[in-house]
Amino acid sequence: MDLNAVRTFVASADTGQFQEAAADLGITQQAVSKRVAALEADLGVRLFTRTPRGARLTIDGQAFLPHARALLEAEERAAASVRPGSRALRVDVVGRRVATAGLLRDFHRAHPETDLDVVTLFGADAAIAALLDGTIDATFRAVTMPGRRLPEEIEAVPVLDEPLLLFTGPAHEFAGAPSVTPAQLAGRRIWMPGNTAGTEWAAYYDELAATFGCEIDVVGPIFGVESLLDTIADSATLATFMSKQTPLVWPAGHDLRLIPLRDPTPVYPHSLLWRRDNPHPGLAALRDHLLAARPADHGGPETWRPKWAMPRASD
Repeated sequence: MDLNAVRTFVASADTGQFQEAAADLGITQQAVSKRVAALEADLGVRLFTRTPRGARLTIDGQAFLPHARALLEAEERAAASVRPGSRALRVDVVGRRVATAGLLRDFHRAHPETDLDVVTLFGADAAIAALLDGTIDATFRAVTMPGRRLPEEIEAVPVLDEPLLLFTGPAHEFAGAPSVTPAQLAGRRIWMPGNTAGTEWAAYYDELAATFGCEIDVVGPIFGVESLLDTIADSATLATFMSKQTPLVWPAGHDLRLIPLRDPTPVYPHSLLWRRDNPHPGLAALRDHLLAARPADHGGPETWRPKWAMPRASD
């Protein structure tokens, strides 16, 4: 159905005059008559009775009017759903428990006027494709540079170097240590069943393992975080990496340990990616917030980052 014709019908019904409807719509009276006639032909009924004093709704016109108004309201809602500044800012995070999801929660607390639509896409390839086709406005990813050349339309800026900790059960050899160096992990099993080959996080942990000599064990299956906690709690040999910002609650009987990694501290390099020509005002607010909140000691000489990581602004 031609919504311009529907809009013309509603304006004519409200004014009772084709001439006044034409003035309201900024078109000629002849154009109003043609649009109404085309709509009547589409519907197969007469909507108006023409009189010397104007246009009077027929019974069919009266029946159609509320539905016509609903069509125009639906059109406005549809346009608003994708109009920058009216629709929610769509942001991708790797997972809802990771540190970047926490950054997004902090942004929302600081900018409650910006509606957010949080999604979780699998892998950087899917996230970059979604940026290019406009499915999302921004994504948090580790950018594997120079191995991954970002499309020209995409911009990226480092926003967080996330320190890792060693996560063990009470029987593990490092359970009582105040801190551990990455070199001490040489030959030890680090259980990470979610490290899918080809993802940016697998690339990170593969280089970490190659640098410090630990073994990344990806044997699954993956039964979720609760299963991982149970397995780590019961094992004297398995450990995994965790972030201080990851919100986890485990049963008191598990007696799990989070042990700092020092000399150097491995950090996971998160960047914010977006499409250059995206006009959503919430995107600019998110970038400004993240850059203002970025720690002054972002990275540092006592941290380890993979060689492929996107350079920090201070590098």
